[in-house]
Amino acid sequence: MAIVVFDIAAFRERYPEFDTVSDSLLNAYFVEATVYLDNTDCSVVTDPVIRAVYLNMLVAHLAALNSGVNGKAPSGLVGRVASASEGSVSVSLGEVPSSGASWWYLQTPYGAAYWQATAAYRTASYVPGASPSNYPGHYYRRANWRR
Repeated sequence: MAIVVFDIAAFRERYPEFDTVSDSLLNAYFVEATVYLDNTDCSVVTDPVIRAVYLNMLVAHLAALNSGVNGKAPSGLVGRVASASEGSVSVSLGEVPSSGASWWYLQTPYGAAYWQATAAYRTASYVPGASPSNYPGHYYRRANWRR
């Protein structure tokens, strides 16, 4: 296994809307992304190619939240725009249907894509252990039956 090294050229090709964000800031976002997704040999995402895709999604999410998209400043709004008006400027935000863990990711399309793509890693699968009993005697098997 290996760790993922941030490829800025590949990131900019996939996400051209962040061309105005500096390389050093994108590197900082990548380091921050590794807080949310482990980038070591112990990562739950064992394939480094898939892990690179997920980390790039997180970098795009962080860049959209902190630096804005297409050179525009970040809006600072959290939630779904329920209604907007132009005269006298009014914006109403609705709740994003989410769990306690997903609301932060669902603020941008990049975070929502990451959240959906990593759903399999958040699902627990039950693996039953071996039973300590020897069926049909179970736990309390008597050595000798008395009558």
